[in-house]
Amino acid sequence: MELGKWSLALALSIIAGCSGNPTAPDTSTVSPTWVTALIRQLETQPVANPPAFVALYEYKGQDVYFVPQRCCDIMSTLYNSDAAIVCHPDGGLTGKGDGMCADFLAERRNERIVWRDSKR
Repeated sequence: MELGKWSLALALSIIAGCSGNPTAPDTSTVSPTWVTALIRQLETQPVANPPAFVALYEYKGQDVYFVPQRCCDIMSTLYNSDAAIVCHPDGGLTGKGDGMCADFLAERRNERIVWRDSKR
């Protein structure tokens, strides 16, 4: 596993260790565990406009988790089921992400919203 993946895994593990969050996601519907940690991290941030969410899709024969861009020139992020970043499908300066999965938005299938920020 490369250094970036280890850093992400470590950060998500630390976040997952925090308890007492009354708005923690229902872990019976969230899998794998790192997604719960990612959601907890998103819950600590101000509400985006539109509100943040995490969606599960099928893309190129695998389950992937999509976190849309929060604002302006920030890119969205697409993770595989092992928490590795696959690509950044959209956003950024060009609005087209990093170009590594330009077909994601058209080819994704079977959307399931895992979490949506409901803070007001």
